[in-house]
Amino acid sequence: MNNAVRLKGIRDGLLVSLSHSQWGEQEKALLSYIDARPTFFAGARLAMDVGQAVWRVKELSALRDALSQRQIYLWAVLSESPVTEKTAQLLGLATRLSTRTGPQRRPTRPPAEEPNVHWVQKTVRSGVRIEAEGHLVLIGDVNPGGEVAAAGNILIWGRLRGMAHAGANGDAGAVIRALELRPQQVRIAQVAATEIRSSGPAQVVLEKGIIRVQSLNSQEFKVNHER
Repeated sequence: MNNAVRLKGIRDGLLVSLSHSQWGEQEKALLSYIDARPTFFAGARLAMDVGQAVWRVKELSALRDALSQRQIYLWAVLSESPVTEKTAQLLGLATRLSTRTGPQRRPTRPPAEEPNVHWVQKTVRSGVRIEAEGHLVLIGDVNPGGEVAAAGNILIWGRLRGMAHAGANGDAGAVIRALELRPQQVRIAQVAATEIRSSGPAQVVLEKGIIRVQSLNSQEFKVNHER
C-alpha cells in the first residue's frame, strides 16, 4: 500500500500521488489508505496526481462523493491523460497546482467557509517554535525541545516528543492529534499536562478541566495536569 500511495504537504493542502495503475485500483488504494488514517485526513483539502490513468466523469464524481463522506475536500486532479484532465475540468476541479485557488475551483465550498489552516512539512527540532493563528497541520516530527502552538487544533502526522499548545487563545475545545504521543508537555488553553504516553495514533482533549488522551480504539485515561 505504501508503494501505491505517496503523500506530501503542499501550500494548498495535501497532495496524494497514486501509482501508475487503472482507476479502479487507484481508487481502492486511496480509500484504503485514507480509511486507515481517518483522524488525520478529516477536514483535509486534497489534490490527486493520478499519472496516466484514465478517469471518466462517473468514476471521478463517485470518488469525490466518497471523499466528501469522509470529510475530505477534493479540489484538484493532476494527470498526464487528456481524458482525465477534461473530466476534472468538467467537474470544476483544478488541473494545475497554484498558490492561488479562486472560487471557481471550489464550487461546492465557498471561500468564506474555508478553515484557516497552516500546513507545514518539516521536522521541528530543538529550539524551533512554529505558531499558527488558526489550525496547524504538521507533516513531520516534533523533537524534544521543539514547540508547536496554534489558536485552533494541532494535527501532527508524526511523533510528538516536544511541546504542543492548542487553543492558545483560550479555546478549551481545541484538540491535539499525533501518530505517537511522548511529549515533554501538552497544553490546551490554560491547562497543561505531562507524562503522556501513546504508542499509536491518539488525541489530547480537555474535559471538565482535565486533559485526557484518547486512542483510536476509544481507550481513554487521565494524565497528570497542572495549571
